[in-house]
Amino acid sequence: MQGKTAFEEHALTEPNNGVGVVTAQHRDASTPAELLAAIGDGGASRITVLGNLTELPTLRLLPGRALVGGHPLAAFRFAKGQDGLQLSSDNDVRNLELATDRDKRAVFNDTAVERLGRLTLGSLIITGVVRLVATDRVQSGHVEAHDIDVVAADARGHEGRPGGYGVEVIPGAFTVWNQQADAAITITADLTGISAGRAGAPVQGSGVFVSGAGDTGGRLIAKRVETGAVHSDGGISPGTKDRISGSVFVVHGAFVDAVRNRGPVTTYGPNDMALDNWGAVDQWVADGKITSYGPSGIGFVNFGSIGVLDVSAPIETFGQGARGFNVYAGTVRSATFDRVVTHADGALGIQISQPVGDIVVRRGLETFGGTGASLVKGVVVDLPAIALSIKPGGSARRVEIAGGLTSHGHGIDALETHHAEIAGMMRDFLAPRAG
Repeated sequence: MQGKTAFEEHALTEPNNGVGVVTAQHRDASTPAELLAAIGDGGASRITVLGNLTELPTLRLLPGRALVGGHPLAAFRFAKGQDGLQLSSDNDVRNLELATDRDKRAVFNDTAVERLGRLTLGSLIITGVVRLVATDRVQSGHVEAHDIDVVAADARGHEGRPGGYGVEVIPGAFTVWNQQADAAITITADLTGISAGRAGAPVQGSGVFVSGAGDTGGRLIAKRVETGAVHSDGGISPGTKDRISGSVFVVHGAFVDAVRNRGPVTTYGPNDMALDNWGAVDQWVADGKITSYGPSGIGFVNFGSIGVLDVSAPIETFGQGARGFNVYAGTVRSATFDRVVTHADGALGIQISQPVGDIVVRRGLETFGGTGASLVKGVVVDLPAIALSIKPGGSARRVEIAGGLTSHGHGIDALETHHAEIAGMMRDFLAPRAG
């Protein structure tokens, strides 16, 4: 019998808490006064919103309550300086537009409850941060989020930044995070259709962020993390050495069966990683193009473990020291890329510093820069823009490059390796070096 995934193993032991069986009255809300009355009515299990309600205070849903839009223009617009909708436990929120100031929490949870139960978000258009965290008294819970579009958000000022490898990580416009130090506390999730930002108008901070509490703390176990288009800018000052962000970031303590990027993923600022993994992912598939514009950004960086990685669209970077793909820690059992192209000094194509399995590139590696500064694990170092670099301690079971290795920078080698067997394998794939 085939082994169960981490998500399935936990689901088998998660109790059925009677989610969705509340049978009390339904209420409609067409005005702010009607909404506030319905929210405060302990007997209203389901509230249907029929209008565009403005200047709202922060709202808290009672346990077991549902809030749904019953009109195409159903929307909540919260008063300036106010957080938005606070969830408690076993809540269901669907078919609404929710808007706060960009740096406020449009959707967040009450951390004074012991169990989140099943929190369900569906078909929401959001301005402001979505922040669901297990901290304080929260001991368990499951998050379902499907078709969530975070139009604009600024997560830079929110508390808590996980740290590791010489840097801290800015949380995301859409964040699900188990912060409990107790390794016995597990939060589960299933996340699909999560989008953030717009081309040229990215969210500030990270984009989609899922995390546990480190390698020894509470876990986040997710069946799926699937994204649409994600555009992010960490807003990090140039030259900062100890801070990064990521458009799609699986942080340590997160275990994900499948990550899929169904739309383009784009970063704009310094130290912005497009795709970053510190956790454990069984399968990661990227269907859309991955683009990084800022210095010391990376198309895809791995510090955790990935079973199968398939990047079926190009990775392209433009900033100084902005590498295409790196494995600095952890491992990848199998990685397949369409094409990797970098355009600046210090911007390597692929760099491997750990033992990995198979590396396959369908349409070549190409770099256009020379030697330049790049941030590596919290330290700025000078790197030559080598197309493929396998460092001491790094190795690959198999490397297959169709389309060749090309480094256009003057005096820059296309291949760097300390393994004679890999160098021999790659000899026939080398394109002539420019200069």
